[in-house]
Amino acid sequence: ASGIVHFMSSNRNRNNLMPESIIIAIENVDRERDFTVTKIKTKRPNNMGGGRIFLNFIEKELVPYIDKKYKTEPFRTLVGHSLGGLLTLNSYMDENSVFNAYISIDPSIWWNEEMMKNKVDSISSISLDKKLYIATANQGEANYERNKQRHDSLYTLITKKSDKPLNIEIEYFEKENHRSVPLVALYEGLKYINQEE
Repeated sequence: ASGIVHFMSSNRNRNNLMPESIIIAIENVDRERDFTVTKIKTKRPNNMGGGRIFLNFIEKELVPYIDKKYKTEPFRTLVGHSLGGLLTLNSYMDENSVFNAYISIDPSIWWNEEMMKNKVDSISSISLDKKLYIATANQGEANYERNKQRHDSLYTLITKKSDKPLNIEIEYFEKENHRSVPLVALYEGLKYINQEE
């Protein structure tokens, strides 16, 4: 991420594809707890569903700390992959989110697909005015329905919520799998959300 952002914002290379940015990476200790906002039943004990608490930490503690410590602009982007991509989508659909743009890389919307559809039903115009980039990886023919079809369906549901053109892009990376897609998707996603209107 650091290399991509440095390359895209470098005056030396005259790329100027995005402004200089501060990258905040949070090492995760329990992805099922922190990246999911609902519980699903499993045979093993679990502590899923703490995503809202994790977002509260980011929005109410971490972002104000960064704003106080560094010279920042008020434009913020949330990026997540897999279950982190699911959390990114949940943040996008929250009208009170402090982020302006979202990059959701191969999000695990299978986690609670019905809940995601219900959230789209109640999505606000505030969310719809923000930028969203969804990247989908090729998870093979066996997982096509579980992955690409679900992403396409969610994208269609969101775009049907408004008559005006939305700031949403979905891109399918046929040559990338779930593990390899973050690198190329981060570059393409940052390019999309930083392009001039």
